Amino acid sequence: MWIENQALDGKYVKLEPLGMQHISALQVAVTDGKYWRLWYANVPAPDEIVTYVEHAIEQAHLGEVAYAVIDKRTNTVVGTTRYYNVDGTNKRAAIGYTWYANSVRRSPINTESKLLLLQNVFEHHSAIAVEFKTHFFNHTSRTAIERLGAKLDGILRSHQIMKDGSLRDTAVYSIIASEWPAVRNNLEYKLHEHA
Repeated sequence: MWIENQALDGKYVKLEPLGMQHISALQVAVTDGKYWRLWYANVPAPDEIVTYVEHAIEQAHLGEVAYAVIDKRTNTVVGTTRYYNVDGTNKRAAIGYTWYANSVRRSPINTESKLLLLQNVFEHHSAIAVEFKTHFFNHTSRTAIERLGAKLDGILRSHQIMKDGSLRDTAVYSIIASEWPAVRNNLEYKLHEHA
């Protein structure tokens, strides 16, 4: 596999390879904010967590690496994220399936999680590009992706059929290798501001 399934450790957050042992903690985390109720979000409901985790683990054969996001200040699981659409031949991957408990929003959790994921794939695996995708109407997610330093590549119209049957227009962003040093500086600065 191009990207190893290993823990990534920072000051505020630990990204631990996702396993069945994280299910009950994720069921608690997802109830904090109830983001599965947002029609444009792909956040699982508490009763969908088992299937969600099983599916994430099964995708490992495609090179995907899923993580439980652990807040090191409280030693609690506060969400999940993963590498997906992993293409080792072309040194590209997407980062997504990210959601957090409401209690850690506007904390250093997302900033450091993205720093760890991007640092790993750019610096240890020589990625050429990393993608982020979200629903066109998910303005919170789009703003967060843009704050990372990712650039909008375009909108894939009628890209996916949502659970409610509506069609999703997908906003596609990327960070390319030549942009990584500036993006890293930006993320490190944001973490320094949190300190």
